Amino acid sequence: MIEAQTSMAKGAAPSPSTFAPLHHRLFAVIWAATVLGNIGTFMRDVSSSWLVTDLSASPAAVAMIQAAGTLPVFLFAIPAGVLSDILDRRRFLIMVQIGLGLVSSSLAFLAWTGNATVEGLILLTFLGGTGAALATPAWQAITPELVPRADIKGAVALNSLGINIARSIGPALGGFILAGLGAAAVYGIDVLTYVVVSAALLWWKRDAGAEDGLREHFSGALRAGVRYARASRSLHRILWRAILFFGSASAVWALLPLVARQEIGGGPGFYGLMLGSVGAGAICGALMMPQARARLGQDGLVLAATLITAAATILLALTDFEAVGLIATFVLGIAWITILTTLNGTMQAILPNWIRGRGLAIYLTAFNGAMAAGSLGWGLVAQEIGTDTTLLVAGAVLALSGILAHRAPLPSGEGDLTPSLHWPEPAMAEPVAHDRGPVLIMITYRILQDDRLAFLTALYRLSEERRRDGAYAWGISESAADPEHIVEWFFVESWAEHMRQHRRISKTDADIQTEARRFHQGPGAPLVQHFLGIDRPDGKPTAT
Repeated sequence: MIEAQTSMAKGAAPSPSTFAPLHHRLFAVIWAATVLGNIGTFMRDVSSSWLVTDLSASPAAVAMIQAAGTLPVFLFAIPAGVLSDILDRRRFLIMVQIGLGLVSSSLAFLAWTGNATVEGLILLTFLGGTGAALATPAWQAITPELVPRADIKGAVALNSLGINIARSIGPALGGFILAGLGAAAVYGIDVLTYVVVSAALLWWKRDAGAEDGLREHFSGALRAGVRYARASRSLHRILWRAILFFGSASAVWALLPLVARQEIGGGPGFYGLMLGSVGAGAICGALMMPQARARLGQDGLVLAATLITAAATILLALTDFEAVGLIATFVLGIAWITILTTLNGTMQAILPNWIRGRGLAIYLTAFNGAMAAGSLGWGLVAQEIGTDTTLLVAGAVLALSGILAHRAPLPSGEGDLTPSLHWPEPAMAEPVAHDRGPVLIMITYRILQDDRLAFLTALYRLSEERRRDGAYAWGISESAADPEHIVEWFFVESWAEHMRQHRRISKTDADIQTEARRFHQGPGAPLVQHFLGIDRPDGKPTAT
């Protein structure tokens, strides 16, 4: 299983409590199965980490196990996001669960027969990490399908609570079974958790929608995702906030083992207690979040959590008492889950369903990239100036960046992203092949000089929507003979992609179009024309 962190949608009344989504039977069943699956994953990871120490005393071998589990996120998160958008998410997740079950079955067989090797463990750990990387965007993307809009905020906290419950139970349970029954038993139990998760997904009767020939293919869907990411200012703001926070906050995670061992003087047991304290704090944070959000608002909550993270980081730099260290990590857990859930939730709120998996995959890549780069960077700094001084600097950077970032609020995510379906079917002399392109769309307006500035302002707002939904070029032109004759034009790569544009435009974007069109003074609605690219006489496509 993987960490099914999901997020919230905006513009709805607050849920009465974190547990409100459990009133929905579908969410409750899949949530419970997910928690069980994550417990199995943590058990498996503990067993593999311990088993490799039996096979090799090399620290590099242990590090390779860790790297093999996390590297797939960097390699496959964005392709996984594409797959989660173009395939049936339920079926895709079931197939991944089957693959992960086969990985754990192989681990169980090797452990049972005594044929486990370091190389085999690394390979199978990499395959397990690949399965988790492939499934993560899809797990995040299905939440709005499991609960109504008003309960998505509670679903965020519950999913965060679930992963921390699993993190608290899984390693301890895995260690107990490993000591009593051996690694094969741990892996075998993990296989059973995949069976449970698959059964829950099979029980979910998801409406996959009718097939009409407009399903995206991988390469086209990848290009569409890149175009959307380039054009969405709201997405940019969330990504920069995530990179800024996680890049700075990664210092505490990178240096925590050194704090536990060298600065406080604890042993491995105390380090385990510190990690457990983070998990306990995260559970409390998930429970407290609805009330805190209602009091502080989204941006106030993020600022408060950032400052608390900074304070916990500085406290860890200053103390050499175990009790204070545990208090600092507990508070860190509260702040960490608050930031993680809020940023994830805001990302979920701004993404329409057709691009949700790809958008979340881009967020995951930015999050993991910031954590990896930040950990490496702070580690190098600590080599030069020491652990305590590095944590003090990181805490100060966190506090300053949080205060500055608060001046650029996160997107509200209150827009109605439901498809408007208000565009009429294009006029065609004969059916057009889906792969024919490029397609030039021209909208002709007549705008009075007095309305020109307001019209252009609205049209430039509309340009972001055009590019997000599929246009690779956009512009405005005016007639040399009649400046009140203005043409908006944009290019789309194929006829099928333009037909997808018809389905992608949301009700919020339709309102922006209505605002621009109200300045039109000509008879009837603005004239919309579609022009198809014509191949050269030698059969080669025309330049675009």
